[in-house]
Amino acid sequence: MAIANSTEYAHLSGEDVEALAVELEAIRLDVEVSRGANDRAYICRAIAGQRCLDVAARLIIGGSRGKIGWTLGTVALAAAKSIENMELAHNIGHGQWDWMNDPEIHSTSWEWDMVGVSSQWRYSHNYRHHVFTNVVGVDDDLGYGVLRVTQDQRWRPANLLQPLRHLLLAAAFEWGVALQNLDSERDRVATPAQKSADTRALLAKVGRQMTKDYLLFPALGLTRWRRVLCANAIANLLRNLWAYSVICCGHFADGAETFDPVTLENETKPEWYLRQMLGSANFRAGPVLAFMSGNLCYQIEHHLYPDLPSNRYAAIARRVQAVCATYDLPYTTGPMARQYLFVMRTILKLTLPDRADECLNEAAPLEVRPTAA
Repeated sequence: MAIANSTEYAHLSGEDVEALAVELEAIRLDVEVSRGANDRAYICRAIAGQRCLDVAARLIIGGSRGKIGWTLGTVALAAAKSIENMELAHNIGHGQWDWMNDPEIHSTSWEWDMVGVSSQWRYSHNYRHHVFTNVVGVDDDLGYGVLRVTQDQRWRPANLLQPLRHLLLAAAFEWGVALQNLDSERDRVATPAQKSADTRALLAKVGRQMTKDYLLFPALGLTRWRRVLCANAIANLLRNLWAYSVICCGHFADGAETFDPVTLENETKPEWYLRQMLGSANFRAGPVLAFMSGNLCYQIEHHLYPDLPSNRYAAIARRVQAVCATYDLPYTTGPMARQYLFVMRTILKLTLPDRADECLNEAAPLEVRPTAA
């Protein structure tokens, strides 16, 4: 649907939308001017804690003799990889800590512990996803090109395989993201030489990642190389499943709206704010779950302020909820398990065609591709 046709938005006048944006901008300004030593200490502790957990997990995997120790080490390694991927790499890549001017904790220098290239992800995610959130045919993250997650997407016979595709995407999520990022990067460059350079960059990163996880660390395990190899593979799998689950809850849960490409025509900044609020969903989490999810349990706040420090999202959320109440706007949230079950229901339901597809199949939907930032 277009933002102007959304029932959640229809009761607001133009003046209301402008006033809403003023309140949201005030929240941004308050956080920006108050960033300081406490925020710096937070991200430094997070990095140090993640690295200590990673080292401890690998020592337990390599040094323990029984299955209990190996299992504990593997789970700890999966947790360390999840923290690095979500609370560190994802948020650092958004520029949340660029204000510190620390070259080691900067969006342009941090390379994450996944097969994808961080620089390619920043264009695909920060620009194409966050600017065009949930716009059908424009936001590549809407189903990742393999899942039908809204009736606004045309049904195709291949969607009958959605349950299997869903499982494969979850298990190989880092690979799906890496290939999607490469496609986005190749889509914006002009020359074959540039496209080839992007492909080589991804292959080089894959090579480094595979060498680290499946050659170097197993070799350091000496006679226990098999247990190290298996632990790394399972930790990567668990990290993929966790990251995929968090992302699903933030964008495909009930209450997260999708939009027609016409929404982008003459869209104002206040309307962009509205689209971010209506197109995202939260899930309730305590401090530990919030940290393990990269604070993406606050997906609404993240989409409103993707470059503000993640440790501020809990406080920001209280103010955003108050704004939503003032303007009678939905604030979609719920327990994580329930949000994920709703996503599964949607994926299974949209495996089959529906009546709306009769209209969608008569004429191809308008497709607007974003230009390079």
